[in-house]
Amino acid sequence: MKVVHINSYDGSGGAARAAARLNEALKLQQVESEFIVNYKYGTDTSIKTFSEGKLARLYAFFLIGLEHVYTKLQIKKVKIPFSIPFIGKSIEKHPLIKAADILHLHWTNQGFLTISSLKKLLAMGKPVVWTFHDSYAFTGGCHVRYSCENYKAECGNCPVVKNPSPRDVSHQFWLKKKALYAEYQFQVITPSNWLGNAVKQSSLMNNFNVQVIPNAIDADLFKPTNKTEARNKLNLNSNRFIMLSGFMPSKVDMHKGTSYLLEALEMLASKVDLSQVELVIFGNKPDAEKPSFKIKTTYLGIINNDAELATIYSAAHVFLTTTLEDNLPNTVMESLSCGTPVISFTTGGVPDMVSHQQNGYLAQYKSSEDFCNGILWAFNHPNREVLNENARQTVEQKFSLTAVGHKHLELYKTLLQKS
Repeated sequence: MKVVHINSYDGSGGAARAAARLNEALKLQQVESEFIVNYKYGTDTSIKTFSEGKLARLYAFFLIGLEHVYTKLQIKKVKIPFSIPFIGKSIEKHPLIKAADILHLHWTNQGFLTISSLKKLLAMGKPVVWTFHDSYAFTGGCHVRYSCENYKAECGNCPVVKNPSPRDVSHQFWLKKKALYAEYQFQVITPSNWLGNAVKQSSLMNNFNVQVIPNAIDADLFKPTNKTEARNKLNLNSNRFIMLSGFMPSKVDMHKGTSYLLEALEMLASKVDLSQVELVIFGNKPDAEKPSFKIKTTYLGIINNDAELATIYSAAHVFLTTTLEDNLPNTVMESLSCGTPVISFTTGGVPDMVSHQQNGYLAQYKSSEDFCNGILWAFNHPNREVLNENARQTVEQKFSLTAVGHKHLELYKTLLQKS
């Protein structure tokens, strides 16, 4: 069995990480699996690219920029990811694509696969699997839907585009997808039940076969280490309650919900002895504006080494995320795998991973007060070791490379039998 995974990038973004991990998981199942991308950011030479050579790479970069500019001209200045692919690549003649038994799509935006490109792939007659890492495939262009429910009927009057109307650019793009999906069907995978339910509610894809299979994680890499030793490596005070958070965007960034984290920590500062707590943030750019916290804060910067990242997760007592809408956040899974419980809003695919007051705390959506309550719950917990063990056990049972690879292999076998 030959499987080819197709993604816009490697080495950048959650979908790229998920695809790379699945590629490795399938190899453990003795599957001949390849991973190929449009534009290479990473240094892993086993990951192939459609843009071989300087000219092809330059052209790919040009298309990425062109789509970015075109989309910005069409949408309002809002922090909502949106894509309008209009120039892309035809990849159906590539040797890896021609030799594959299964084509497995992941994230394909930013100057890569247009509706026309997808149609050419589907017309090959091979089984096609598409893992949705966000909402793009069943909307008029948005990757994150928030409270908009237009996708359940038909997109148009889009709150994101500059000139919303019943026949605006989101509706035109929605019509193109409708025509494609009426002619061709494929196997949809969603990593979370939340996203799977959204696909089934969409007008574009409510008749598609949807299977929920989570993303995988290398639990041998992201594994617990002694917390005191991990803190010593990072020069963190081993007597403090360490709260870890990922990329710290601007206060107005809608997707990350940073304003709620700031509010929750402000509340926390009035409820605990400040000498007993510390906030650690990774993923921040050195020149980025840093919010002001009453709690002692250590910034670790961008971390590109997974082993180092695992040490950082292990050093923390809790991982904090105020994401407002997310499919199956890698950071949450990585933290649990390292035996560190997670405090999050009840949103997206997080409840597939975090069990309330078992391996973390699921706060009421957009409630800074309840998020603060979650931190206090972990801070005052009488047996933190149990929480750590529960976190690790969740990953070993549901999200290991072996478990997730086996589920994909069984699905591929079924698709090949039908083809």
